[in-house]
Amino acid sequence: MRTEKDFIGEVSIPDDALYGIHSYRAQQNFPNQVPFPVEWYRATGTVKLACYKTVRKFLEALRREHPDLVSHLRLPDEDRLDALESAATEVARGSHFDHFIVPSVQGGAGTSINLNINEIITNVALGTLGKKPGEYSFLDPIETANIFQSTNDVIPTALTVAIMLLLNELEEAINLTRSSFEQLETKYRNSLRLGYTQMQEAVPSTFGQLFSTYSEALSRDWWRVSKGFERIKVVNLGGGAIGTGISIPRFFIMEVVPALKRLTALPVNQGENLPDATCNMDKWVEVHAILKAHAVNLEKIVSDLRLLASGAGDTREVALPARQVGSSIMPGKVNPVIPEYVISSAHRIYANDQLITSLSAQGCLDLNAYLPEIGCAMLDSLKLMISMNRSIKEQMLEGFDVNEKVAREKLFRSPAVTTALSPLIGYHKAATLAKMMKETGKDIFTVNEGLKIMEKGKLEQLMEPDNLLKMGFTMNDIREVL
Repeated sequence: MRTEKDFIGEVSIPDDALYGIHSYRAQQNFPNQVPFPVEWYRATGTVKLACYKTVRKFLEALRREHPDLVSHLRLPDEDRLDALESAATEVARGSHFDHFIVPSVQGGAGTSINLNINEIITNVALGTLGKKPGEYSFLDPIETANIFQSTNDVIPTALTVAIMLLLNELEEAINLTRSSFEQLETKYRNSLRLGYTQMQEAVPSTFGQLFSTYSEALSRDWWRVSKGFERIKVVNLGGGAIGTGISIPRFFIMEVVPALKRLTALPVNQGENLPDATCNMDKWVEVHAILKAHAVNLEKIVSDLRLLASGAGDTREVALPARQVGSSIMPGKVNPVIPEYVISSAHRIYANDQLITSLSAQGCLDLNAYLPEIGCAMLDSLKLMISMNRSIKEQMLEGFDVNEKVAREKLFRSPAVTTALSPLIGYHKAATLAKMMKETGKDIFTVNEGLKIMEKGKLEQLMEPDNLLKMGFTMNDIREVL
């Protein structure tokens, strides 16, 4: 064991641990087991790397223009910077995450996140330099690894990077789901079905039209998500504790965000008003609302398909692929587990939305202490959204089937189909047909043959998909069947 100390006291740390006293105290203070997102951890490594590269550039500029001041600023030399950059690169790749011991739910505005990563970077760098973990007289987690940084600019900037990377994944996932529905729309363009309003039989439609509503909704979702980058691109890196840049060289403030942009190829921009970018969380509220809208659309889609595939009606118009055994006691039972997974995930996203909204409003004066919980909820929702899309596409739509014969027969047995006849025979005669169909359970062709309301050929012509699905009717349409 090694002994580490801070101004509060001393603690014993395992000799091979890459974390240190600050991480240990946080683990003791926040004894929950909710894991911290690795995406945020990795992004913090990238932000740290941008900081070290900027410090190196600052050191080079100092030596050229103000060599007499180099020794006064306590800057790390090239060997230490090499080691810090190497360690930060490893963190950016996700290495050493098992030494990140701070849980997701915490207090302190993210200070524990920053210090845990500082300790990991420092101890990895010490190993590179031939030193042992904890030899902080050579490299210090605060004075060296945290040089010209604050928790309050590094951690939210890293969150922005992590979210942008996941937004890229979500864009692609939505597009693939949308493409699958477009294929179904094309395949079933003229496959007749009964449309419903308020869960009651309404008017004729097609599965193609139903699937088109899903692909259109997903197109809107994709467009909104693509605009998310614009909504969150402003970062406060370089602003320090509350965005005023206190104790930070102006050179560093001006150069660090361009360095991050070069490393990530992401559209991050430094805020013109860094105090605003530090204390206000409304951008997360706005972007999460976009995610919530997408969750709403996905829940509506899978709820529809689950209903059409359910055993609650007399016949099933669609069949969801069987993915797993549905019961430990009922043989042969298969449940709609993919829709249930998506619905469960959607409701978790709605809960995250409430959490992000309320905690964003809890910002006090120059800082919001609840950024860790806000950020973890954002990342949770994004990862759920990506998984929901993949689950729908890969586990539900691949193997999805429409029973066109059943759907067509159901339509022509439904009194709702008589709506198509109203312009020609009037509401009351159409109602007579509908009443008889409901009483006998027979299709429109059989009932019309008995009632003699329309000529058989004219009725069959009107019941063709091309006529049933026209957007309104013209006088020529009427003339064709007179």
